Amino acid sequence: MKESHEGIRKHKLMPESIRKKIPKLYSQEGNKDPTVYVKFFSPYSNYTWYITEFDGEDTMFGYTIGQEKEWGYISLSELASANRNGLPLVERDKYFSQTKFSKIRE
Repeated sequence: MKESHEGIRKHKLMPESIRKKIPKLYSQEGNKDPTVYVKFFSPYSNYTWYITEFDGEDTMFGYTIGQEKEWGYISLSELASANRNGLPLVERDKYFSQTKFSKIRE
């Protein structure tokens, strides 16, 4: 699936290799220390998204750090299409390895 700004970004936000690893929505519900599988960030703001679950299409669940720090649902298509003057505003941390949420909060 072609993503918005994929060519400019030079990488996919959600490549198939990561897409297959992320568990379905609600599968980590109740887990006090869920696994984070992918990290997205905006190099132009203080926003970072840590993804723990994915419906396989568009809806993700994870922890957002921005104006607030909160758990919630995140749209992959919204992150992929966010741009300013044609430049993508959200990137995937290509060097991030899956880890427990407790390690991120440290």
